[in-house]
Amino acid sequence: MSNPNFIDYVKIYCASGHGGQGSAHFYRGRGIPKGGPDGGDGGRGGHVIIRGSSNFWTLLHLKFKKHIKAERGGNGSRGDRHGSDGDDVYIDVPLGTVARNGETHDILFEITEEGQEVILVRGGKGGLGNTNFKSSTNQTPRYAQPGEEGIEGWCILELKVLADIGLVGFPNAGKSTLLSVVSAAKPEIANYPFTTLTPNLGMVQHRGHTSFVMADIPGIIEGASEGKGLGHRFLRHIERNSALLFLVPSDSDDHLKEFDILKEELRLYNPDLLDKKVILGISKSDLLDDELTQEIHSLFPKEIEVVFFSAVSQQNIAQLKDTLWNALQ
Repeated sequence: MSNPNFIDYVKIYCASGHGGQGSAHFYRGRGIPKGGPDGGDGGRGGHVIIRGSSNFWTLLHLKFKKHIKAERGGNGSRGDRHGSDGDDVYIDVPLGTVARNGETHDILFEITEEGQEVILVRGGKGGLGNTNFKSSTNQTPRYAQPGEEGIEGWCILELKVLADIGLVGFPNAGKSTLLSVVSAAKPEIANYPFTTLTPNLGMVQHRGHTSFVMADIPGIIEGASEGKGLGHRFLRHIERNSALLFLVPSDSDDHLKEFDILKEELRLYNPDLLDKKVILGISKSDLLDDELTQEIHSLFPKEIEVVFFSAVSQQNIAQLKDTLWNALQ
C-alpha cells in the first residue's frame, strides 16, 4: 500500500500581480493654481516565489491548493508618491523540487538548497507617473503609463528524492527488506509486485559516527522508460542519487539479463544516469552455496563490483555497507 501523504507531483495555476497605474496629477497649492506635474509611479505587482525548505519532504501541502495569486501593485498618487508594491507570495517546497512550464513541460529551475528563492512568475512593472514625461517642450503631460499586466499560467512542480544511494531493481527484488534491515525505516514488505509505490528514505549508520541516506525506489519493469508501470514517476527519483545499488535476487531466472534490462531502462530514460557509480547486489544469497555464488559472479564483467548478501540472515550486510560508503567517497 502506498503512502497517501507522499505527493511528488502537483500542477498549480499561478498568477502574479498587475503593476499599479501611474498618476497623471498636477500640483495645486495656495497661490499656485497651475502647478507642474507631480504624479507618482505605480508599484510593481507581487511575484510568486518558490522557496526551498528542509522542513518539507513532500508536496502534500500543495495538493489541494490549485490557484495561487499575488496582489497587484498600488497606484501612484499626487506629490510624486510611489504606489505600494504588491505582496509577494512564497511557496515553500522540499529540496529536490523541479519547476516546469505547465504547457511545454520545459524545466524552469531546480530547488536544491535551504532558503533558495527563485521567482516562478514575475509581477508586472508599475506604470510611470506624468512627472517622468515632463520636458522643456512638454511641461504639462496629461497622461501616465498604465501598470504592466501580471503573468499567469499553469506550472508543474515535481519532487526528485535527494539520497546518497538509490536502490534499483525489479519488483520483489528485496529492496524494501534491505532498507528495513540497514536503517530504521519501516517500508511495507509483502510477497507481491509493486508493494512499494512511493520512495522510502532511510538513514544508514556506518562505522563510527558516519552515515548516509538510502532511497528505496519503487520497482522498475521492462518498458519503464516508456512509462510502463508508472516508470517515469519512479525513474525521476533516481536522478539525484550519488550512487546506485542494483539488486538482483539470487533466485532470478537470468541474473545477467535482469541486470542488463535495468541498465537499458536507465539509459533510455536518461543516459547520464549510467555515469553514476554502480554497485551490483545479489540479494537472498543465503539460498546459494559457494559453487553457485562463483558461477553467478563469473557472469558479470570484472569492472562491476558485485556483493552477495542476505538481508534476512544479515549475511555480508557489513561488507555491503563498506562497499556503499566507499562508493560515495
